[in-house]
Amino acid sequence: MVEHDALSTTRRAYDAAALQYAQLFRDELRDAPLDRAMLSAFAEVVRVGGDGRVADLGCGPGHITAHLDELGLAAFGVDASTTMIELARQAYPALTFEVGSMAALNTADGALGGVLSRWSVIHTPPQELPAILTEFHRVLAPGGHLLIGLWATDGPSHPTQVFDHAVAPAYRWSPDHLAAMLRETGLAEVARMVREPEPTDRRQFQAIHLLARKTSEAAPGPNAIR
Repeated sequence: MVEHDALSTTRRAYDAAALQYAQLFRDELRDAPLDRAMLSAFAEVVRVGGDGRVADLGCGPGHITAHLDELGLAAFGVDASTTMIELARQAYPALTFEVGSMAALNTADGALGGVLSRWSVIHTPPQELPAILTEFHRVLAPGGHLLIGLWATDGPSHPTQVFDHAVAPAYRWSPDHLAAMLRETGLAEVARMVREPEPTDRRQFQAIHLLARKTSEAAPGPNAIR
């Protein structure tokens, strides 16, 4: 598969920033009770649905994958950055981490009970996101769950907004617009959390957490949503 420009640029940027990123975000959940609550809810619904594996896509240095493991999930991590995966393997040698692309996962159809995409699609150009959501749908078992997190736009009149990011160009999404895209892909919204920024946060954006469940309907092609 030929790597597209956005992925290649993002991969190289995260390779260069991997060590700094790992140090900066290693303890990010410590002071984030609402984020921990969403991850706990995700873990619970996945466990109730069966013993399926869970993919942490865009896992970075592996700290969230390790948290999912602590929550009782059979979690593994995937990231496009080779350096990030090397750091994850060093930090958590008992867990599995793979270099890969969210757009073409090395996973069989319906093999996963859960997919976590935590701020991993923010660098994906909007026109390319439907294909990635379709890939999430493909690897999830019927009834499997997706938890996706990213930054919200300034209001419903803005489906997407680009913003400057320290590593690579990035995008914010309207929660309603994203939920509609998930629904069109065969992933029905179960719950959402929109968290307001703290006054001390560097980015004064709302954070979106959308929990969705794979329905029995087949996903449409990646060009079904414009």
